Amino acid sequence: MWLKKSEFNEEIMATSASKYAYIVCDPNLCVGCQLCEYVCSFSKTGEYNSYRSRIRTVRVDEVLITAIACRTCENAPCVIVCPRDALTQDPQTGLIDVNAAKCDGCAWCIEACDFGAISINPHTTLAEICDHCKDDPEGPQCVKWCPKEALSLTTPDQRAQRSRRALIAESFDMPQKATDPK
Repeated sequence: MWLKKSEFNEEIMATSASKYAYIVCDPNLCVGCQLCEYVCSFSKTGEYNSYRSRIRTVRVDEVLITAIACRTCENAPCVIVCPRDALTQDPQTGLIDVNAAKCDGCAWCIEACDFGAISINPHTTLAEICDHCKDDPEGPQCVKWCPKEALSLTTPDQRAQRSRRALIAESFDMPQKATDPK
């Protein structure tokens, strides 16, 4: 069945947008120290091993560094594509759960994730994905321990509100001198 262009765009938007909270990194603050990766791996596995982390520090350019974790997509492509129904999404939080009894490590979820936020554990061959440290009363440990406060747990609405505030503040930013035009 063929979709009209407008239907196709709506279908794509539904899979990449989120109404749920997710961890976001401000690349203007991130210095690439990887502490988030070490804290994550320690809180999940008891070892300081960045390869076992559920958050990834990524150097996009020589000067652009950011961190990537699960974006808790609405209608998550990783859940939809799993041939064994090993991934489920909590309808309240959007967090993705991996059922160890069903996951066979096929990695289709990795291919489906637009953010590169899923990995396969080399020892268990199970998919691993950020769960916002849901069992820890203090919340995501990467956010708590980030030395530059580059990480935050936010929702799309909160992020949009911050962007609007910054835009308004910028529009009222007047030049200091007549020779310093805005």
